[in-house]
Amino acid sequence: MPLYVTALVLKSSDKSVAIVDIDLIGFEADFARQIMDAVVSLTGLSREHVRLSWTHTHSGPNTFRLKSITEGLDMVLSYLEALPLRVASAVWKAQHELKPVRLGVASGKCEMNVNRRLRLACGDVVVGRNWEGPTDPTVRVVRFDDLEENPVATIVHYACHPTTMAWQCRYFTPDYPGVTRQTVEREVGGLCLFLQGAAGNLTPRRGFTGDLKIYQHLGLLLGLESARVATNIETLPRKEQFQSVLQSGAPIALYEDRPVEPDAADLRVIWRLLKLPLKERRPPDELEAEAEAARKELERTPKEGNEEEIRAATARATQAGWRADYARLYYGKTHSDWPLQGIRIGPVALLAIAGEPFTEINQAIVSRSPFAHTLFSGYSHGGFGYIPSRNAYAEGGYEVEASPFSIEASDVIVNESRAVLKELAGG
Repeated sequence: MPLYVTALVLKSSDKSVAIVDIDLIGFEADFARQIMDAVVSLTGLSREHVRLSWTHTHSGPNTFRLKSITEGLDMVLSYLEALPLRVASAVWKAQHELKPVRLGVASGKCEMNVNRRLRLACGDVVVGRNWEGPTDPTVRVVRFDDLEENPVATIVHYACHPTTMAWQCRYFTPDYPGVTRQTVEREVGGLCLFLQGAAGNLTPRRGFTGDLKIYQHLGLLLGLESARVATNIETLPRKEQFQSVLQSGAPIALYEDRPVEPDAADLRVIWRLLKLPLKERRPPDELEAEAEAARKELERTPKEGNEEEIRAATARATQAGWRADYARLYYGKTHSDWPLQGIRIGPVALLAIAGEPFTEINQAIVSRSPFAHTLFSGYSHGGFGYIPSRNAYAEGGYEVEASPFSIEASDVIVNESRAVLKELAGG
């Protein structure tokens, strides 16, 4: 399937906001800034009023850690060079096709995700299927109609790692979000944006496969539930009024369903830089030497006959590489500036941060939100890093080891997100 960037621009009397959904795994902060620069330059929008988000598909092009690419780097670089203007052009196009709309919001349920932190009998925590672990099956849907009640755009918000397709797959795919979006556009009309939720510890119930039918099936499941929810939304609600009784074969009550024009949706934006506490790190020189040694070990590994040995050496080189990358970024620092953006669209609050927050963080924020519909997301604004919940640090495992943040980081995000929601709701 094709990979898309989809842009939704919302404008009130005094402000404009752009929400951008990109079919890629994500970008490091520096490259995300290049995309943002292009959007701001072409559209004139305020930087704080642009939300850049990615679906986080793991079977798309490599857009970061380019040192790991041994063949075809020139193709990757030319692709990346073209991306900022392509993204900016989508926002510009949306900006020049504005029309009056009403919105409605509702939620449904799709159980295609599962907690992925599986504890083995030996005590190790691995990426698997933990059916007893916390998850979030909620599908949150926002529908925008024109004044004739024709669908213009639908936002689908769901939390699940797009890791259906894995090393056996020979194709680029948008994974399940692409099929979900395609299904909603076919069944509902208009365009669809997919906003990834807090998926740091959530995975598809079937994944890490080369079978293209799997991601098509899971995307269809989520897409049909999203379309069902969207179809049930009335952006122009109606009030029932009893008129009279018509005498016929049976006495039939007659009603007039009068449309009730909703209040204008309040559009607000808040942008904060959080101070997320970091782990202590060893010196970058030490970790870079270890990474270089791991890369040389991988080069010496025979390429014939021992797939497991190659895979193990590749894993060691990859893990040593991200440890060295984090050391270069964070050594000697106690905190990292981490973006948090809040957007209010009438009864809906959208929160977006960089990185990969756990589902428990989402639950803590949504359960105390003053909004009936709160869509909390990671995978926005640029930058990588798992943000585990407090309880995960005692358990250990890949996400905790890979995270640059200390145990207090989730508390900062929850508290600051609640504060932003309260401010968005006030006044």
